[in-house]
Amino acid sequence: MWSRIKGVLPQTLQTLLDRLPAQAQAELEEIRIREGRPLEIGCGGRSLFVGSDGRLWESPSDGVYKPDALLCRQLLEKITKHSLYAMEEELRRGYITVEGGHRIGLAGRTVLEGGAVRGIRDVSGFNVRIAREVRGAADGILPQLLDRQRQSIASTLILGPPQQGKTTLLRDLARSVSTGNWHHPDAVSWSGRKVGIVDERSEIAACYRGVPAFDVGPRTDVMDACPKAEGMMMLVRSMSPEVIVIDEIGSRADAEAIREASRAGIRLVATAHAYDLEDAQERPLLRELIEEGVFDSAVTMRRTGRAVRCSVQSLAPASRRGFGRQLPSARGHPLGAAEGGGYG
Repeated sequence: MWSRIKGVLPQTLQTLLDRLPAQAQAELEEIRIREGRPLEIGCGGRSLFVGSDGRLWESPSDGVYKPDALLCRQLLEKITKHSLYAMEEELRRGYITVEGGHRIGLAGRTVLEGGAVRGIRDVSGFNVRIAREVRGAADGILPQLLDRQRQSIASTLILGPPQQGKTTLLRDLARSVSTGNWHHPDAVSWSGRKVGIVDERSEIAACYRGVPAFDVGPRTDVMDACPKAEGMMMLVRSMSPEVIVIDEIGSRADAEAIREASRAGIRLVATAHAYDLEDAQERPLLRELIEEGVFDSAVTMRRTGRAVRCSVQSLAPASRRGFGRQLPSARGHPLGAAEGGGYG
């Protein structure tokens, strides 16, 4: 995983992180760079500090490496390609997505205009989150999400706090549905479905010049770097999707576009930040969508170390439930450290 993001970093950081143990490099999920403070990484579900010699520490010590202002400036110049102006919109949102779907969060002094955030200056904190593709991540959960009447996936809401693997699972669900790999003996004759992905932050498909870097399936179309609400409507009007996939819903515009797509008979698979279904129902927009019956199923994800446990709750009437409701829950499925850049 380390090799995927290496070229984005200044040479000093590349040299230092090359000294990490091989297992830490393979499981690397996050690199947290804070000016004047210890360098921190996330790997294998753990948070560790990096020594100047590449050794790892569970708590800061005298030997840990501390990035300075020059390194932070070099990193900002690399990820913005030496043009802060060209990245104005990304700076306003607080993150930059680089080639490969890796997202780099930013922290610093916000610039306000009319009471709204216009951008970030004096950037002194970076969170490099490494995107990864885990083929088969959805194999254990998809049979529980089938809609036997439509011979498709049921409209599904995937819930969990950040870094649980939501985006990684979402990506693999899109691939399986598009390919027609339903992972259930009674669905072997079902064909794949036309899938549309609205990839606002270029994290699901990791498109480069419009072409997905990750395998999202042969029947999948991607609206890359497009606002979710607008992208959903564009797909409905022009690409006739049978399933729409979206990540991190939360705005009123997102909810209305989801309703419109649902009314058009399109299945929706979406993620949202919430600890569980009860927590989701405390959020007005999610509660409305759930109460209106937009979603048939809810998947709650919970990560412990390298293992991710998924539990499925049916929100649909019994007549619409798929075969999978009689199967064991996909608990402990080895999605593992999948959310290094699932970002979910």
